[in-house]
Amino acid sequence: MKSMPVTPPSNNRIAQLIDANLDRAREGLRVMEDWCRFGLKRSDLSIQIKDWRQQLGVHHHNIYRKARLTSNDPAMGISHPFQKTRATPEAVFIANSSRVQEALRVIEEFTRITDPKLCEIATKIRYETYEIEIKVLNTSEGINKRQALKDCSLYLITTNRRNLEEIVLKALKGGVKIVQYREKFLNDVEKISQAKCLASLCKKYNSLFIVNDRIDIALAVDADGVHLGQEDVPTKIARELLGDMRIIGRSTHCLEEIKNAEEEGCDYIGIGPIFPSETKKKLNPIGINYLSKGLSKTSLPAFAIGGINSSNIEKLNQIDNLRIAVSNAIINSNDPCSKTKELLKFLT
Repeated sequence: MKSMPVTPPSNNRIAQLIDANLDRAREGLRVMEDWCRFGLKRSDLSIQIKDWRQQLGVHHHNIYRKARLTSNDPAMGISHPFQKTRATPEAVFIANSSRVQEALRVIEEFTRITDPKLCEIATKIRYETYEIEIKVLNTSEGINKRQALKDCSLYLITTNRRNLEEIVLKALKGGVKIVQYREKFLNDVEKISQAKCLASLCKKYNSLFIVNDRIDIALAVDADGVHLGQEDVPTKIARELLGDMRIIGRSTHCLEEIKNAEEEGCDYIGIGPIFPSETKKKLNPIGINYLSKGLSKTSLPAFAIGGINSSNIEKLNQIDNLRIAVSNAIINSNDPCSKTKELLKFLT
């Protein structure tokens, strides 16, 4: 295919301008590429950005390079105070993405007539950078949520109570960092209303909010993820609906289910019931030895669940890096805040 002709700009200052913005765009793309590669471990995104950088490199013609302005550039070395406020990798990524978009817009405007192919490429890449920003932000958010999940040792599961919001608030003040909304009696309108309230409380206390079973409600209230039982939606379908930024947990009761959850890409698991449980009366307790065996078979964050309370938690003191999920122990306590602190003290 014959390439479009490149006409040297009539004004050398335009060639300098195009050269400077090609450099600016390619440098910004390199920053974006490296964060996707090393920071996010997203080879698909880094490959895409590298391709854009190469396309611009191919069209960085000598007529632009020869016009380069360096020592006589009046703006060389000038910085801006806002550059010192980029405290996170995401902020650095967005700043460089904006830099690329601005540079490409300048290239578009000054190459429409003289270098139509470069103009076409700059336009295409500029629009695609808007889309990749969203992907990177979602990926970063997912990474942050999963790190928060790893740091959690106490997981609160709600049950139907008239003053549930007050109970959860006290648990959050006590230090709970992940709350699962589990509700079997209210209608959907009532569930969504209550879930929104709890999600807002969790956000205020920088805690994760998970919805049991219901992917639709999780999406409706912008929850951090869902928890699924063995008979609920397959993980693959849940991931397609929820995307990469949200967490998926799965209840497991045997080694095979633990293995399946890990292979399917779940973010965490519950293992149990460890002791007889009021909420899982049909399931026989698997016991502490089986819990230890299950924990040794997975690298996922795993929460022991089922009948755990202040009177029997001492039986789990031989488990290293113990994580537990409780419901009644906090929900039905006289002082949810103090009970939360008591459980967390045992886990530290």
